[in-house]
Amino acid sequence: MPRAFLFVLDSFGVGGARDGADYGDLGADTLGHIAEFCAAGVGDRAGLRQGPLSLPNMSSLGLLEIARLASGAYPLGMPLPERIFGLHGAASEISRGKDTPSGHWEIAGTPVLFDWGYFPTEGEAFPADLVEAICAEGEVPGILGNCHASGTEIISRLGEEHIRTRKPICYTSSDSVFQIAAHEEHFGLDRLMALSATVRRLLDPLNIGRVIARPFLGETPETFERTGNRRDFSVLPPEPTLLDRLVEAGRQVHAVGKIGDIFAHQGISRVIKANGNMALMQATLTAMAEAEDGDLVFTNFVDFDMLYGHRRDVPGYAAALEAFDLSLPDVHRRLKPGDLVILTADHGCDPTWRGTDHTRERVPVMAFGPGIRSRSIGIRSTYADIGETVAAHLGIAPGPHGRSFL
Repeated sequence: MPRAFLFVLDSFGVGGARDGADYGDLGADTLGHIAEFCAAGVGDRAGLRQGPLSLPNMSSLGLLEIARLASGAYPLGMPLPERIFGLHGAASEISRGKDTPSGHWEIAGTPVLFDWGYFPTEGEAFPADLVEAICAEGEVPGILGNCHASGTEIISRLGEEHIRTRKPICYTSSDSVFQIAAHEEHFGLDRLMALSATVRRLLDPLNIGRVIARPFLGETPETFERTGNRRDFSVLPPEPTLLDRLVEAGRQVHAVGKIGDIFAHQGISRVIKANGNMALMQATLTAMAEAEDGDLVFTNFVDFDMLYGHRRDVPGYAAALEAFDLSLPDVHRRLKPGDLVILTADHGCDPTWRGTDHTRERVPVMAFGPGIRSRSIGIRSTYADIGETVAAHLGIAPGPHGRSFL
């Protein structure tokens, strides 16, 4: 029986979204703009990387053809490969939003066809009655922030006041999200997680997608640093996903990184935590060696989005892509006959774009494995085609959304 490996390069969009203008993202292109900046030398950073963007392994899997298909042009400075291996194409998102749960759920065959709840962009983000309930039920003396903000900026600005007052730092973004930053030692990690679970319950009537616990350490703005103990408290997907269907069929779903949190731990057989892309790749390689026939290993590589996209760090994003690309031969070496690997993304986060939020873009789809022949699968009308391809490959019944490209 075959196995499947589904890797999400969090935020690695390829531009060209047909509805980009509706989200204020017309022209956003994560891959294209990173390549353009690198070709112009803007992507250089001493001791990190220099020169044009170099992704030889993903290029040989069709990445440059995907970019041309999605956005109309090859990425600047990146040489075309001599040969392309495997299936390659792009996928458009039909979910309403450009957030992490919507993208992942749609990848797993369940698009978000309802409207999320959001917080106001001007003035105080959270209504007074919600803040009062959080303080009362969460047993905190008040909250700091109460606004739209970048996580690193608001911790730098309010971290010392948080340590002094023990008031959690609460903020949001353009996503349907409530974020809580608190010091692991002065506030307490367990207390932060308990508070986040309380806020999750209080937000259910508002249809907010996620509460994110953002622990940090340090004593001054210069030393504050978020830790790897982040946790997402998500609502349940609106209907059974590919993961539920696999578990129901007796298969194992190995969730690496934050996949378990994104799916509210529904349809998950095993959770494997790791901090950082390279640690996530090592955990994934271990899971590949342990996966049995019929299993799915599902990994989210979060650094692209969290460390580089949101922080608008072009050299950092480029270096992370190049490091990931260099690890792909290790993936190849662990494949058995019948295995299928799919590389994709859940949205964009163009580091050259205005603001610090996600960008609405098409995403790449690269599928390879022993016996998979090279061909273009074109532009898929929904990410759900990815999940249905995994379902078809693993021999389970199709879901109501999407169509396999095998």
